[in-house]
Amino acid sequence: MLNACKNVNQLWAYILTETLKRLGLTCAVICPGSRSTPLTVAFAQQMPDIEAISILDERSAAFFALGQAKASGRPVVLVCTSGTAGANFYPAVIEARESRVPLLVLTADRPPELRDCHSGQTIDQLKLYGIYPTWQTELALPSPDMEMLAYLRQTIIHAWDKSQTPTAGPVHLNIPLRDPLAPIPDGIDFSYLESQFHPEEFFAAVTNTIPLPIAHCPLPIPSEWQQCDRGIIIAGVAQPQQPQDYCRAIAQLSQTLKWPVLAEGLSPIRNYADFNPYLISTYGQILRNPQLAKQLAPEMVIQVGEMPTSKELRTWVSRTQPRRWVIDPSDQNLDPLHGKTTHLRISIEELGTWGQEDKGEKSSSSLPDYLQLWCTAEMQVREAVDQTLATMEELFESKAAWLLSQSLPPGTPLFIANSMPVRDVEFFWKPNNLGVRSHFNRGANGIDGTLSTALGIAHRHQTSVMLTGDLALLHDTNGFLIRNKFVGHLTILLINNNGGGIFEMLPISKFDPPFEEFFGTPQDIDFAQLCATYGVEHELITSWSHLQQKLNPLPDKGIRVLELQTNRKNDAKWRQENLKNFATNIAI
Repeated sequence: MLNACKNVNQLWAYILTETLKRLGLTCAVICPGSRSTPLTVAFAQQMPDIEAISILDERSAAFFALGQAKASGRPVVLVCTSGTAGANFYPAVIEARESRVPLLVLTADRPPELRDCHSGQTIDQLKLYGIYPTWQTELALPSPDMEMLAYLRQTIIHAWDKSQTPTAGPVHLNIPLRDPLAPIPDGIDFSYLESQFHPEEFFAAVTNTIPLPIAHCPLPIPSEWQQCDRGIIIAGVAQPQQPQDYCRAIAQLSQTLKWPVLAEGLSPIRNYADFNPYLISTYGQILRNPQLAKQLAPEMVIQVGEMPTSKELRTWVSRTQPRRWVIDPSDQNLDPLHGKTTHLRISIEELGTWGQEDKGEKSSSSLPDYLQLWCTAEMQVREAVDQTLATMEELFESKAAWLLSQSLPPGTPLFIANSMPVRDVEFFWKPNNLGVRSHFNRGANGIDGTLSTALGIAHRHQTSVMLTGDLALLHDTNGFLIRNKFVGHLTILLINNNGGGIFEMLPISKFDPPFEEFFGTPQDIDFAQLCATYGVEHELITSWSHLQQKLNPLPDKGIRVLELQTNRKNDAKWRQENLKNFATNIAI
């Protein structure tokens, strides 16, 4: 390789990309630009070991990379030129930090002498992403010195490790580069390196291994849990790489303690329902019944991961003030309620293993009265929800989530957009055994990058589906520019209610003006024409049976939009009237 290097930038970029390849990098998302030329050329030369994907729009590229990293659980590289290009990565960097997704962000930059002098396409890129990277630094200027090449190798190894441990997230490397940027001679004679640089020796310590997590001291299940008969387990938002292990661990803890599991719609537990006999999926409806909410007040709560989306659940927990433990291996504070909380910095899989040794006092086959109350309420409310939705023929948006939970092919990756789709999943996603792999951007909960993230998840993976509203899709239509690079299939189930349905659920909806113009924000888009512009297949859904036919089986290539047109105001009214009624008449 040294013989092929024409300049120091090319050598520097080769060391960088070769180190990443040996660490196990398989995907680099690259945005066009001049200052990043050495990096772009080096990544292109590493194909096919590293797939280099060119994406025009930086914001879309960043969310595509985020989706790839979500699906694989491994770092993905993002590359851009200098100036405002890197600023467009910011929303995805924030989401990566908040949802713990490993990204390596490489921003090319002007050298120091071209800063603060109005040189073109130059901004202050140091600490561009503020506090959000898990680690960030600026690399030294490229140098052919052996010690500096070793510095570069070790810095890249450190960046790779920091993107994954102790908590996964984005790492930012700012990379200043002088001219010449193209692989043309710069006058440096590399011949003296031939006797010093031996690739296999130089890269010998670079291994394709996942860094080991920080070891935890095994502790038994606290005796106070085992002695409590009024406890619940709350399984929050989770995208584990091994969902079956995760679900089994929670089931083990639940059955050991004989505590019910209140499982968020975005938890894999609802898609592996047979694992857990004490699964509660309708807590959002149950807790709307004041008498039931009072009867079911817990003394202790084990929260696994983040708190679910449900406002009713959060209000109930905050009001009842139980003793609470949060099980999560990260170093983050996962208690937005500021309760009487202890954080256990371990994974649920570890605790589930320990639980097998500590079944102790709860070996009786009969259910405690408190657990029986929850199971009876779940059975009756679940039946009421299912009967109501099964008999509704008109097209309304809440039924889409319920139907998806029963219609998708087993193991389908599903990306769920924010705002109303994620809430409809929480309210109506029916427990099943399909092993659907739900994905979402619930770190910062924004709608930006929805389409691009879904395409990143689906690229070179199993045929995938996205559930989204119209505004979230329109906010990221540049994602369709990825279509010619995309390998695989994505079906987009578009709930088109011509505006922001989430705002219809808020008090501001009663004030019009200014509600419709500034909150409802209808865009009046013909999605058939929009799809035609990008060469994307479009089909208008006319009935629930029509939708079911289109969801199973799914195609194996291309991008397809299935549009379900609904009435935003009628849908909001239906939710307001019905969510509180499902648990009104149940007897426990």
